[in-house]
Amino acid sequence: MARLLTGLSLGYFLVMLDTTIVTVALPALSPSLADQQWISNGYTLTFAAFLLTAGAWSDRFGARRVFFTGLVAFAVLSGLSALASPSLLIALRALLGVAGALLVPSSLSLIATAYPVPAARAKAMGVWAAVSGTGLVAGPLLGGVLTEAFGWRAIFVVNVPVALIALALSRSAPSTPPKPGRMDVPSQLAAIVSLSTLTYALVEGVFWALAPAVVAALVFLRVQRRPDAMLPRRLVSWGLLAGAIVNFGLSGVLFVLSLYFQQTRGYTPSATGLAFLPLTVPTAFNPIFTGRLVARIGPRIPAVSGFSLMASGTLLQAFSPPEALSVLALAALGFGVSLAIPSLLTAVVGSAPAELAGIAGGALNASRQTGAVLGVAVLGVLASGTSTAFALTAAAALLFAGGVSCFLFLRETGNP
Repeated sequence: MARLLTGLSLGYFLVMLDTTIVTVALPALSPSLADQQWISNGYTLTFAAFLLTAGAWSDRFGARRVFFTGLVAFAVLSGLSALASPSLLIALRALLGVAGALLVPSSLSLIATAYPVPAARAKAMGVWAAVSGTGLVAGPLLGGVLTEAFGWRAIFVVNVPVALIALALSRSAPSTPPKPGRMDVPSQLAAIVSLSTLTYALVEGVFWALAPAVVAALVFLRVQRRPDAMLPRRLVSWGLLAGAIVNFGLSGVLFVLSLYFQQTRGYTPSATGLAFLPLTVPTAFNPIFTGRLVARIGPRIPAVSGFSLMASGTLLQAFSPPEALSVLALAALGFGVSLAIPSLLTAVVGSAPAELAGIAGGALNASRQTGAVLGVAVLGVLASGTSTAFALTAAAALLFAGGVSCFLFLRETGNP
């Protein structure tokens, strides 16, 4: 069982690693802020847009099959990315986002099947979040070292052996019975159009693109009223909104600080990665503690504490330029992330029926990655148009609001 959990966790580790490993390599790829945002968002955009469909596929075709398909595709596309020209990289990263989307809800569904007891499931999700969370925040350090030593292509080569190891460790994954039914194509198309046009409007400043974004979002909501909708209404909760907020803050702050450290303070890519170590270390062990805590007292208190720490750390970073205080701010952010995310995972997935575990995991991670895309776009615009401190203050305010929503609407029993 430990081998299986490690393999499933490494699958999501790859997804999160690829979210941030390019962050410190962005200046080497393009001097344009818009290009840097699209290189970053090319992956997270498709990842977010296809998570709901990946969750539905996981429930319909079997989580084991979908997980293995995602691993193989991720390895192949990573190898191609390492060989590609920079002009093709955005397209390949968009395809990598689709492969990554296959891994997340399927791995959560497999954990729910392998650990049917709620307390054991909460602990397993804590381990899953710890391993994957390490990938999210270790990306800048590893990306900086690889970029300086071997060039930016090395940040994609590293994915291949990790994917093969995950494939070997997860061979014992349980088979889940497929669920018959048709795919909700209108919902998926509406989600893709809404998210992509919204991101385009924010990154490029082309605000007419907000109109089709809003129309597509309304179409998506309208379609969800049908009884056979891709996202059943009983799975829509405040936990999904909180998931969007936590990734808005984390990904947006990482993006803004990475540019700040390199362009304002003159850090090298590897030094920028080292600067994020105080954020990395808590995510390597604290989610395991969080999983045990949630198993005992429920997700509400850990989630509220996590949001409060994230907001406090972000606000401290905004107004404390001395590096000693920056370490404290980043550590608070790291502890906050590793409290909030496992709590939300347990709340949302644990409250879903077993036959809907895949779509529940897909919905939560779709909301999280939508938040990540918007965080990079919105905070990037704020930082370039005003100041880094203003962008971080705005992020802190939203994170405080996320903590309030968890306090008001997240139940102690684990049901969002």
